[in-house]
Amino acid sequence: MDLLDTYVPLLANSFLGQEPFFVFMMIQFMRSIPRDLDEAAIVDGCSSFGVLWRVLIPSLKPALISCVIFQFVWSFSDFLGPLIYITSQDKFPVSLALRLNVDPSTNTPWNQVFAMSVISLLPAIILFFSAQKYFVEGVTSSGIKG
Repeated sequence: MDLLDTYVPLLANSFLGQEPFFVFMMIQFMRSIPRDLDEAAIVDGCSSFGVLWRVLIPSLKPALISCVIFQFVWSFSDFLGPLIYITSQDKFPVSLALRLNVDPSTNTPWNQVFAMSVISLLPAIILFFSAQKYFVEGVTSSGIKG
């Protein structure tokens, strides 16, 4: 299929629901949403799509954002997947590039390795702190706002 040495195998797993943890997390979160909200929307005249769009999706926003944060951090720090699928060094992600910079046979410039490590963590840290409110809400909410 000519997919080796491309990013497609790495992204396809993430987009095609490879992580069963997220399915479990979303189901458990949906179980915490009371059926009274669905029934109230139906009494108000919503169709089944309207219940999904106007009741469930806004209630699921914290759980969806939690899934996005988890998936980003897990994909960002993946080491084995890129090692299997990517062969050219110019396409290596940050985790493999950092590993290539550490050579046990020579004197490793640890100050540069640590500086690159801190810089490579910045996207994950920025994403987490920008969505921290929703992440904490997704972990602690019960579905009823009041």
